Amino acid sequence: MVRTGLPFKLQQEHHHHGNIGWLRASVLGANDGLLSTASLLAGVAAGRASHEQILLAGVAALVAGAFAMAAGEYVSVSSQADTQLADLEIERRELRKNPDKELLELRDIYMARGLDEALAQQVAAQLMQRDALAAHARDELGLTEMATARPGEAALASAASFVCGALFPVLIAAFVFHSEVLPVLFMTTILLLVILGVAAAKAGGASVMKGALRVVVWGAFSMIATSLIGHLLGQAAI
Repeated sequence: MVRTGLPFKLQQEHHHHGNIGWLRASVLGANDGLLSTASLLAGVAAGRASHEQILLAGVAALVAGAFAMAAGEYVSVSSQADTQLADLEIERRELRKNPDKELLELRDIYMARGLDEALAQQVAAQLMQRDALAAHARDELGLTEMATARPGEAALASAASFVCGALFPVLIAAFVFHSEVLPVLFMTTILLLVILGVAAAKAGGASVMKGALRVVVWGAFSMIATSLIGHLLGQAAI
């Protein structure tokens, strides 16, 4: 029996696109940290380097990569933030100079989305009365809280995730016997790439099989290529 007249809580839907911001920085950083460090160490190990040389290369790759990821992400997202602020300033000026024109722009946006002219005019007028800049930022420029650029947050996420990914190859270089570094490095890296691909696919609502397969294929190709180059250079005693 369905009871009526009782208060109920509206269940809010969960959408995967809300994860895009942190997911991109975290997965990219961890995947890059794991794969670039593991590939580098595979090349060095295949080139007949000593245990100490392999470990040194791994630590250097971890530190340099973390700072490079943080700097690159900070510069990139800062440029995005500057562009967003510049666009907001343009809208702010236009709202001061031509409020009627901006009202018509907003009305036309809502009409293009399917509202009739009278309703679109009413919605645009009410939203502009409440917060004109926010209405234009959201509906004309597409700037929402989720899309807002945060350089510091992106830089920290990229650096931290890179370190988390790179740490595994470095630990293998530190604690695995020298003669076993290469096979253990390959197996561990492929396994971790599968886990990363599955986690990213689940968080983004994509196919788990496809997410795991694409990172494994590119990861295996990268490690095989660097191992081959390292082996050839090692044979040539370069």
